[in-house]
Amino acid sequence: MSFMLPSAPSGTRSVVGVADDLCAALRGESATLPRAESAVLVVIDGLGAISLRGHAGHARSLTAAMTKKDIAQTVFPTTTAAALTSLTTGVWPGEHGLVGYRVRDPERDILVNQLSGWETDGLDPLTWQGAPTIFERAAAGGRATFAVGLAAYAHSGFTRATLRGATFVPAATPEERVETAYALAEQHPGALVYCYLPEVDKAGHKHGVASAEWVAALERIDGALSVRVPPRVGVVVTSDHGMVDVPSHRQVVLEAEHLTGIRHVGGEPRMLHLYAEPDADAARLTVRLRSDLEGVADVVTRTEAVQTGLLGPVVREDALRRIGDLLVIATGVRALYDGTAEDQRNRGMIGQHGALTPEETRVPFLRFGAFAS
Repeated sequence: MSFMLPSAPSGTRSVVGVADDLCAALRGESATLPRAESAVLVVIDGLGAISLRGHAGHARSLTAAMTKKDIAQTVFPTTTAAALTSLTTGVWPGEHGLVGYRVRDPERDILVNQLSGWETDGLDPLTWQGAPTIFERAAAGGRATFAVGLAAYAHSGFTRATLRGATFVPAATPEERVETAYALAEQHPGALVYCYLPEVDKAGHKHGVASAEWVAALERIDGALSVRVPPRVGVVVTSDHGMVDVPSHRQVVLEAEHLTGIRHVGGEPRMLHLYAEPDADAARLTVRLRSDLEGVADVVTRTEAVQTGLLGPVVREDALRRIGDLLVIATGVRALYDGTAEDQRNRGMIGQHGALTPEETRVPFLRFGAFAS
């Protein structure tokens, strides 16, 4: 098998460079953004560009000036842990090391949750994610930096891994978060402000994209972002990934015979990390799984993933050891489960992400305020 990365539309920017571009705009040195006195990065978790365009009538503030070029390409895996970290560090998953949702800690030979398991799984945010954040870099240059989000996230391990260097400011509703972010940008000239809106992602997981609940969440976010941007403040609105709906009849449960020779199943249903037993024949395992999952998923070896740049141009040694021996990337509208009790609990999710479809990889890149000129 010769694996090839799906191509992005010509000229599409990557989310990896967004935060650094904002800082360059504050210095008047960005090649793509006008100069601004302060900058706000708004991340709408789980909002793909295709889904947004398909529901433009429910998001008129967001899509009023949206063109075909107003998109960005997110990273792989298309999951929150990997993509949000790339947005806030400016490096690819192979460099910051958060290469999926659940991965193996090679030192302890256990699976760890890189989104919500920092405390329970014993991960040190300062060492497990070692890349400096954009907030640390901006603060080192004398800029005020803020992160506006839900109070529940203020002291989480994921926040300390990805937002360190920023002063966390809690706000309860989407409207309050946007208003707070804009006020901070206006009150602190030269500031870099991050604003996180998870409502669309949560509605999509529970009810599905285009459900009444998802549409209501999108409308609320759109309303929150319809307020006036303060003078000389530039705003970029983007996302970490998109989402597809996976109905129950498209869910594939891997049986024991499929997982023979597999020690751990990590990742998430649309992108599994498979870790082989130490004595497994890797070549035979790869051939068997490719045959078993033909038409359901692409099965990519760790070596192929690195050689094709799937996780970025640089893969550090510590990140390399966290990547599965095999990556199982769902094709079409499918999700794969390993049949364990823990995994079965996740089968209630309708909206899912992690793979390489355009719905998951293409996200909006919208400019407002000083950046719209």
